[in-house]
Amino acid sequence: MPLARLAARGGTFLEPLRRRAQGRSAAGERGETVSAIPAAEVTAQPAPAPCAPMPSRVMRGGLELCHRAAAGDAPICWQGRPRGVAILLAVYNGAALLEEQLASYLAQHHADWSLIVSDDGSSDTSRQIVQRFAARAAGRAVRLRAGPRAGFASNFLALLQAAGPDAPFAALSDQDDVWLPAKLERALAALAGLPPCLPALYCSRSLISDAKLGARRPSCRLRRAPGFANALVQNIASGNTIVLNRAALDLVQAAGTDLRDAPVAHDWWIYQIVTGAGGAVVHDDRPGLLYRQHANNLIGANDGLRARLCRIAQLLRGDYRAWNDRNLAALEASRHRLTPGNRALLARFAQARRSPLPRRLRLLRGSGVYRQGRAGNALLWFAALTGHL
Repeated sequence: MPLARLAARGGTFLEPLRRRAQGRSAAGERGETVSAIPAAEVTAQPAPAPCAPMPSRVMRGGLELCHRAAAGDAPICWQGRPRGVAILLAVYNGAALLEEQLASYLAQHHADWSLIVSDDGSSDTSRQIVQRFAARAAGRAVRLRAGPRAGFASNFLALLQAAGPDAPFAALSDQDDVWLPAKLERALAALAGLPPCLPALYCSRSLISDAKLGARRPSCRLRRAPGFANALVQNIASGNTIVLNRAALDLVQAAGTDLRDAPVAHDWWIYQIVTGAGGAVVHDDRPGLLYRQHANNLIGANDGLRARLCRIAQLLRGDYRAWNDRNLAALEASRHRLTPGNRALLARFAQARRSPLPRRLRLLRGSGVYRQGRAGNALLWFAALTGHL
């Protein structure tokens, strides 16, 4: 669809982000400044509207930066923008594996980054490891802050606020993975092809590994494009791979201040907010990190027969319905940030969940929500049939 038509459909939901982008230099009171511790396809037309909503895309094989609708169309290339990345690292008793994750930051091809660490009350030596790392971070800003001690989702939400008003990009990080050297470089190259005031989320596949980083296998490939109709019922944006541009960071910071309770998972909520507000999602088919599996994973790899059986058990226990309750409550707090079409989709999905069985199935089918793959969609319809949606 030509960008001119997309711009006409965008409504005014992006206007606050335009104003915030223009007035960011005067917004220093929001968030905290980082200080050092001592010792998918996008079509383009010529001269596009800079904040027009764009479809999400999945990157296959080599990195695609600028996409063209047909021969002769001019690609969107935004050069000369700041490229600093605020790495947001959530820590809780991660001393055993933390040093390898920190070392992988130093090995990044993209070297323009700072680090904010939120320690959620560790009783091990995590804080000391971070302080030692700050001394060898080659002059990069590193900040260690106290977390809210309210769970991993709240810790990441606090980190997003701590990123402040000036970071051009923010990359979320777990404490026990290892980033591949091109992770940040690929993320920024992908996001550079999008208008700067369009909220955009980059995420990627991972190489799932054992505790010693062996026995590697790629995580599941997406079968359908990302979007709000998918985000309502499934998360495909693994938090340890997420990189946000400034407009997306503005969006989630503002939305986070309206939350009464933390969502089920910070990454699922970010995926919902960005797509719900008309933002773009770029999912990279090339893995960006080693996703370590070990006995203390809060959320492990979501593939294989064991994971599928676990999902069925969670559904029958009522977990999935409870998660949807919390997600919908969080989305209602940002209802005014959603596009008109996505507000209507949210209402249809909510109505389907509370309707009797025949009407529930009709409304669910009419809503267009979907999960990735046949097995995922079968599970969705099973949840609807059994009253666990």
